[in-house]
Amino acid sequence: MEIVADGIDDILIKLYPCLLNSGIRNKGKRGDTLEILGVLIRIENPMARISRSEDRGKPFSALGELLWYLSGSDRLTFIERYIDRYKTDAEDDGRLHGAYGPRLFNMRGKIDQLGNVIQLLRQRPSSKQAVIQLFDAEDLTGDFREIPCTTTMQFFVRDGRLHLSVTMRSNDGYFGLPHDVFCFTMLQEIVARSLECELGVYYHYVGSMHVYTDYINNMQSYIDEGWQRPEIMPSMPKGDPFVEVSKLLKAESLISNNVQLNADEEMKSPYWADILRLVQVFWASGNQTRLDELKKEFHNEIYRSHLETRRNKKQRFTSNTPGKE
Repeated sequence: MEIVADGIDDILIKLYPCLLNSGIRNKGKRGDTLEILGVLIRIENPMARISRSEDRGKPFSALGELLWYLSGSDRLTFIERYIDRYKTDAEDDGRLHGAYGPRLFNMRGKIDQLGNVIQLLRQRPSSKQAVIQLFDAEDLTGDFREIPCTTTMQFFVRDGRLHLSVTMRSNDGYFGLPHDVFCFTMLQEIVARSLECELGVYYHYVGSMHVYTDYINNMQSYIDEGWQRPEIMPSMPKGDPFVEVSKLLKAESLISNNVQLNADEEMKSPYWADILRLVQVFWASGNQTRLDELKKEFHNEIYRSHLETRRNKKQRFTSNTPGKE
């Protein structure tokens, strides 16, 4: 099965009916699923990585997951603040065996895979060897609670554009796919800027594309919302993105500990200042005055609607379940 579209919402509105109508029942690790084998997704504009849907638009938790990758951490204490569901995947020592960060930047305790790929493509832009391995043969030798769903990432520079091909052994189409597309296309753009390339196409191949049957109604609700016009993030500015990533990670650590920052003073460009504001919105949830301030400060209009969606969701949730998110 192949799906070609401009952005994430174009993909989901085509994928979800196929899962509902053609998915085969299969017992998954966390319950029964509807599954389609061998799905290829091609996204022509990787910057259309955020869903406009009230339900599937997840820029805050997806950004938290991206920062977790970029930090190189495998600690539950980092990611559970953004995605509570990771608690079930952590080992007894509070680490996640399948965490991508150490595998990207410190594979087997010594290999910076992402750095090696960037260096290789600078020296030989036409190379077909720019592969990052996330799944490891050793992952099948122990009784781990979770192992990587992603097997490889391969980067290609062609005609001045950086393309990325991601291969996954397994992908949860409802929860995982929107996050994966966001995180991997952001990594694609970070590498493109590091190489001074334009952003190319994003390819996403999945061995087992599935949805857990407990979420069939949620998936149907997304379909019932109807087609969403693609929402395109602004282009990442030129220059070394890792300088800004380093600042972003330091700022996130302070914000998560209730330190107030001015995003425009912390980051070099409006683009990165807005990314930092997304982090601030996440941590300001429930503080209506602070959310109003942040809404006015965003440079790009697309983020304001997501702030309001998060505000409304939090208000609905706390009215039904006090004290819990």
